[in-house]
Amino acid sequence: MEQYWMPKKLDFKNLRLCLENYKPVFLFIRDCGGIREDGKYHLQGRAKVSEDLTDKSLDFRKDVSGLHIIIDSDEVFHFPLKGYSKGFSLAYERIEPTEDGVGRMVMLSTGIDPYDPGLPEPRKSTLRSILDEHLLEIRFEGRIDLRFHSWWIKPDWKYWTIVKPRRPIN
Repeated sequence: MEQYWMPKKLDFKNLRLCLENYKPVFLFIRDCGGIREDGKYHLQGRAKVSEDLTDKSLDFRKDVSGLHIIIDSDEVFHFPLKGYSKGFSLAYERIEPTEDGVGRMVMLSTGIDPYDPGLPEPRKSTLRSILDEHLLEIRFEGRIDLRFHSWWIKPDWKYWTIVKPRRPIN
């Protein structure tokens, strides 16, 4: 999956744009591993929320206590936003057709134009970030549209921002 990074200062604007203009289909939150209650170190994170969003509404509220993730008017997770250093990234899942009909995931390096006509259209888009030592991933059906924002590190690392869809969402 290719990833497109976004400036941290636009995180909650980008999150709002996604939730208001695109269809979220899955929410996943897990810790990033570490020392557990039993004193043992665990490399793998433990899932905290794993929710199919079919026929459900996903929302958020940000206030002085942090970020509240809400499904159907119920808070399902709270991030205090105490350990939060990077902005969101958006990853596309692109599948290239193969002769056997199964398809092959396209893996791309940095600096790729998300609208390169030689690439298959994304099947899914995943908005993700690490907040308070937890991975937050929100999966959306199809492509979330992006626009170049600014340079992070020239010539390959760019910042992008979410834009409203070019075509209506079903």
